[in-house]
This record gives sequence, structure tokens and C-alpha cells, in this order.
Amino acid sequence: MHDARRHSPAAERNAPHILAELQRLLPASGQMLEIASGTGQHAATFSAALPGWQWQPTDFETEALPSIASWCAGLPNVSAPRRLDVLAPEWAGIPARVDAVYCANMIHISHWACTEALMRGAGRHLSQQGLLITYGPYLEDHVDTAPSNLAFDADLKQRNPAWGLRRLSDVAKAASGHGLVLRERVALPANNLLLVWARAQPA
Repeated sequence: MHDARRHSPAAERNAPHILAELQRLLPASGQMLEIASGTGQHAATFSAALPGWQWQPTDFETEALPSIASWCAGLPNVSAPRRLDVLAPEWAGIPARVDAVYCANMIHISHWACTEALMRGAGRHLSQQGLLITYGPYLEDHVDTAPSNLAFDADLKQRNPAWGLRRLSDVAKAASGHGLVLRERVALPANNLLLVWARAQPA
């Protein structure tokens, strides 16, 4: 049988750190929607360690789906990967309600409209107590940006002028427009942040 698995060294390195936070943040069971699953390494690692969670991996690139399926083969709590364009007005084939949305390393490697769409979709699909969990590098007001992140930002913009590290305050404003607020900021290795977004509570 052909092994379609793609491999990301970065995903392999950061998975244990992200998993530790997911295990802390999430209840024992629920429905997870992963946006921009990429190689599928995160979906495989996290779903195996969180057996009470039903995992729905997705990616914009149809070519990524065989890799995701190969990484997750044999895991009973992982649904078949689906192609998902976050910009679509409706996310076809996605459960109406999910308990968490996980999205790693998409916000800076996509157009800004995708960040807006991620927040819009999360606001639409998250359960009342649901969480949106995003991971990656950000620019922060009053926080010095690591030289490696500045270089990464420059490289991204050279590859596509619409890409680049986003300012956390701008992402928070986009989230607020869809009823989500930043509940927690967790600094992780390699100058990345895990951000936890939740529904704003009535005053």
C-alpha cells in the first residue's frame, strides 16, 4: 500500500508542547474541527492522545487529504479528512456544532480574509462553551519580536505580499466581530503562541 504521508519537522517538534496544552484545556470528550490540517501529523498525534474526542481534519488543498488520511489510518475517532475553504459562506459537511476548533499555522500563511473567515466560522459552529485554539507566531504591541520571527515575516511577504505575521490586536478585533474574545495566551517554544478564544460572556 502506498504511503502518502507527508512530513513536517516543525509539526513533529511542536506537537508535544501543543498537546500538553490541549490536554489541560479540553474536557475528556467532544467534537473537534481542525482547520488547515496540513500533513495530518497533528491530527494523528492529538486524536490518539485524546481518545474521547471525535476529530474532523480538513484542509484547503485537496492534495493534502491523502497524507492526512495516511497519518490517521486506524484511528477510530478520526473522521475522513475533508476539503474545506474557510472563505466559503457555509462550511459544507461540517457538524453544525463543535466543541473546539483547532487551527495551527494558517493565519500568517494566508490572506487576511482567511483570518476573518476563520473567526466567522468559529463563531457560527462553536458550542456555547466551545473554544477556538490557534497556534503560530504573532506580532504583539509592546513585545519585542524575535529576530527569527522578523526574518520569517520578511520571507513570507517575499513569497506572497498578502502573507505575513499578523498583529495580535488585529486578530483579536476580528474575533470580537464574531463574538469571540481572547481567554488565554500561552507562550510556547520557537517564539510561537497558543491562543485560546472563547465566546464573550454577557455582561
